[in-house]
Amino acid sequence: MNSWINLDAVWKIVVVGLLTGAGLPALFALGLRLLNPPGPSGATGEPATGPATNGPTAGPLGYALAVLSFAVVLASIGWGISVIVGHS
Repeated sequence: MNSWINLDAVWKIVVVGLLTGAGLPALFALGLRLLNPPGPSGATGEPATGPATNGPTAGPLGYALAVLSFAVVLASIGWGISVIVGHS
């Protein structure tokens, strides 16, 4: 082991950085996707839009999972702020 570089600390930083840097935005995007499920496709393969094409809406399970994903994102943001403020 190198006395200048603590590989155990580097490994922890990389894992937490990946989880918070890529995992939380992905979880937020999943929550948004659960709120807006795909609608029916037209003949061109593009999603049908407009007032006449009322596609499926998110059901209660979609809303519940979206709220859960948003709650996890908000809780992790709050935890991160508390860690930064608490160790000053």
